[in-house]
Amino acid sequence: MFIHNFKYSLKTLFRNKELIFWTFAFPIILATFFNMAFSDIENSEKLDIINIAIIQNDDFDNNEVFKSAFEEMSDKNNKDRLFETKYTTKEEAQKLLEEEKVVGYMELIDNKPKLTFIASGINETIFKYVSEEIMQTSNIINNLTEEEIQNQIMTGNFNVDYESIYNKVIEITTEENVKLKNISSDNLSYTMIEFYTLIAMVCLYGGILGTVSINQNLANMSNQGKRVSVAPTTKGKVILSSVLASYITQLIGVALLFIYTIFVLNVDYGNNLGLIIILAMVGSLAGLSLGVLVATIIKSNENVKTGIIISITMLGCFLSGMMGITMKYIIDKNIPIINKLNPANMITDGLYSLYYYETLDRFIFNVISLLIFAFVLIIFSYISLRRQKYDSV
Repeated sequence: MFIHNFKYSLKTLFRNKELIFWTFAFPIILATFFNMAFSDIENSEKLDIINIAIIQNDDFDNNEVFKSAFEEMSDKNNKDRLFETKYTTKEEAQKLLEEEKVVGYMELIDNKPKLTFIASGINETIFKYVSEEIMQTSNIINNLTEEEIQNQIMTGNFNVDYESIYNKVIEITTEENVKLKNISSDNLSYTMIEFYTLIAMVCLYGGILGTVSINQNLANMSNQGKRVSVAPTTKGKVILSSVLASYITQLIGVALLFIYTIFVLNVDYGNNLGLIIILAMVGSLAGLSLGVLVATIIKSNENVKTGIIISITMLGCFLSGMMGITMKYIIDKNIPIINKLNPANMITDGLYSLYYYETLDRFIFNVISLLIFAFVLIIFSYISLRRQKYDSV
């Protein structure tokens, strides 16, 4: 029965012309428009050296991780350098910022970076992400240092050479690539930002498929649902097979988008295509679970439910940077909880992390967040479905 209903659900989905348009055709059309609109941006708006200021206080002078990281990324002998850094006082940094000679300045307070900007944009976002990554590296080094010192004491060595240990730990973290990978000048572009949000949008459009898969099994939504409710079979198996068919259909749509953008539009996703595909698969599951939830809790017709899914998707993509990367930064800075709960932002942030960082910590965090998001929505949907009763069918 499971296999039979799975095949039937697949046929039903592929015969729905409106659904096929939103799942397969619309993303490809949008990708084409993106490519046409932003094809010349790479040449006209390359990422330039970013002017920043750093307040040279005791905290900064005593933090070797921050000092060495910004020295390396500001070294004029480094062809891939990212920053033009001025080390100055707070008053001078504020003056430089007001005169727009720097995009922002950083002050270390208790080994935590405090960044100040007067505007928002891609340069400010890069400065923010770099500072966050360096802070994570600094925390790793400090933790490893404390652990090494404890090991020395436990073995009876009370004459601990703290400087030697600290240098050893820095060497270990360097060998393990716990550093920011500066590939922005080669790979970061406004075009890629738009394609990131497009991937997020396509993943969340799986919610439309999720809505359809549930609606066709609800007695108050379709004739098939009426038959399912009185059929001598487990309702859960029928719904699960329908949802699985929707997920497979969604993955086909995502695969077509990748094939089109890579082989037709020549979009370069870098060396992490496998991880990007994994993120898209998890993102599609999150989108599907969103559609399942809307279908189970909203008591209205299919068009209304589809409209809700599209509205949520477009709002999420807008907040994650589809209509301008500055919006993502504004939300991250002022109302960060929104983007932490926004599945579109989880997807785009996971994609950014693959280009900004060599470590996968942030990427894994976003994948786990999407899985938790999907799991919570599926649980709520399951509870809602179990409580649904009908007076007659």
